[in-house]
Amino acid sequence: MEENDSLENNKNVEEVPHMKSLALVLNKMVLEGYEDDFKIADKGLRSLKTEKIYQPEQLNIVNFFRFEGQSDPNDNTIMYVIETTDGLKGTLVDAYGPYADRKLSEFMTQVENIHKKTTKSDAPS
Repeated sequence: MEENDSLENNKNVEEVPHMKSLALVLNKMVLEGYEDDFKIADKGLRSLKTEKIYQPEQLNIVNFFRFEGQSDPNDNTIMYVIETTDGLKGTLVDAYGPYADRKLSEFMTQVENIHKKTTKSDAPS
């Protein structure tokens, strides 16, 4: 899978171009302390390590990476790098595009919208 995109505000953007696969990026994130895995649940985003459920306002998307399948351009994957308000750090992997989990996509949009509102209200007038 090829890397196609990364978040603009990533501190490590310069280090990322050598990352060619989901496995390599995931391994790098684990080495940087993002050791937990998250999964969408009925009531929020669940830590697979602690089983705690998080709501959108309890999460920050630190970065994300998109990957495209080499044999099928429709085989897209996205990996979110996440930190929680209580200090948990981990990742979440999902399909991207037409095969994405709709519930997860809606949840992550809520997380992004909360962050945008917070950033706007913190900006000097």
